Amino acid sequence: MMASSYNAKDEDGHITVTGPGGGSLRGKKPENTAFKQQRLPAWQPILTAGTVLPAFFIIGLIFIPIGIGLFVTSNNIKEFEIDYTGVDMSSPCFNCSQNFSWNSTKPCTCTIPFYLDQPYESNVFMYYGLSNFYQNHRRYVKSRDDSQLNGDMESLKKPSKECEPYAYHENKPIAPCGAIANSMFNDTLELFYNDPNGTKIQIPLTTTGIAWWTDKHVKFRNPGNNNPNLTAVFQGTTKPVNWRRPVYELSGDQNNTGFINEDFIVWMRTAALPTFRKLYRIISKNNNNMVPTLARGNYTLEVVYNYPVRSFEGRKRMILSTISWMGGKNPFLGIAYITVGSVCFFLGVVLLIIHHKYGNRNNSADISN
Repeated sequence: MMASSYNAKDEDGHITVTGPGGGSLRGKKPENTAFKQQRLPAWQPILTAGTVLPAFFIIGLIFIPIGIGLFVTSNNIKEFEIDYTGVDMSSPCFNCSQNFSWNSTKPCTCTIPFYLDQPYESNVFMYYGLSNFYQNHRRYVKSRDDSQLNGDMESLKKPSKECEPYAYHENKPIAPCGAIANSMFNDTLELFYNDPNGTKIQIPLTTTGIAWWTDKHVKFRNPGNNNPNLTAVFQGTTKPVNWRRPVYELSGDQNNTGFINEDFIVWMRTAALPTFRKLYRIISKNNNNMVPTLARGNYTLEVVYNYPVRSFEGRKRMILSTISWMGGKNPFLGIAYITVGSVCFFLGVVLLIIHHKYGNRNNSADISN
């Protein structure tokens, strides 16, 4: 039978075990320190009626006014939305939605009249919206080559495997590669104001300033070290399968074409939910001859219908919106603040009644004991 002995040391808590060969084995007992023996000083709040009740009332009194302010601010934002999918037979875009596909060679155009019942002041933001489009799918989100989009020449000629099956087409590298770029939104939207005297005035739309600054100047760059001849830079590559033209022809503006095209950059920032909107154009107050920016009256939306959505039962819409200091229209934040504040205030009242009714009785019982 093996004999063993141990020596306990109060200063470090180590246990030494002596085996049959005379060797010593270190025990597994933690060291006798304040940290390992959990003797560090700690502070634990004591929840009493005097601390809990004021906390509930303070939270309620702070959150409810903030929620009301956020809700009123959100409601003051003007927003107008048109669904131009063309599902209904009465829709002006019905024929386009039925006959158009990715392989269509001839674009389809439809015109949608609408009426604004109130004027839009300051800058107005035009969005396009899609429904039932899952940009958050794992394989879809990964289907891109960030090195290629950042202007790396090697990645331009040899796209990442993450882009498959949209990395090569007809033995040529695709630029930009991947499923995200291949499915880029390409409808063309134009807005016209129908003047009461019968003239049709086109609303100027600003194509720049719609992408994040960091995306435009950091994440996305054209290859070729600022070579203005993008046709030569992208020689040897091919356009994505579903595109009508190569990336270097997305715009006639040299500072807004290629990988730094802002429509392309906006699309490449994938949405988290299947129903989303993305900024399409800005109707600038300074560039618009109309006062206010969009006057009350009749308008016409002209759509070049290039983006089919029937295959995934999606919907398309155009949104006109103003913004405030808190961004676009979003009543959820205000409702959340009002709900939390109201619940806290209600709990404070209930607990105050309980404390007033039973608190003195408990104190009397403690004193008698």
